[in-house]
Amino acid sequence: MTHPLVGHPAPAFEMTDTHGRTVTSESLSGTAYLLVFVPFAFSDTCTNELIDLRAADDLLGRDDLRVIVVSCDSVYTLKAWADTHSYKADLLSDFWPHGEVSRQYGVFNPRKGLATRGSFLVDGEGVCRWSIVNPEGEARDVAEYRAAVLDVLG
Repeated sequence: MTHPLVGHPAPAFEMTDTHGRTVTSESLSGTAYLLVFVPFAFSDTCTNELIDLRAADDLLGRDDLRVIVVSCDSVYTLKAWADTHSYKADLLSDFWPHGEVSRQYGVFNPRKGLATRGSFLVDGEGVCRWSIVNPEGEARDVAEYRAAVLDVLG
């Protein structure tokens, strides 16, 4: 599934990581990033996706890519989730203003107050090059990330 953002500049963002630091899209300029929106920390499907990403050394170990998981949960919830599952990569909170970044990427569900399962690969120039948005409850496959990263970054 292709999202309308593909081929266009990715929305700018500013969110807080699990260490209380601000991460902006501007600070990522020159580096590609994969934004992986998840509904809720500690839910079964989201946790399984996080564990799959944790095991994806070929993605997390690239110098030309940052893998960033985003949730509308609070920073404290995301910190506990990362600690529980020994997740060392970026986890960003889209908690306040609630779901603002998720809305910009078209994956916010206002009825449930969560981000749906959308993933966006943004190149170092800030252009969205690939995306996928899965139906509720349907996990994404890390193999799809690998294929997209190889296609876009080589």
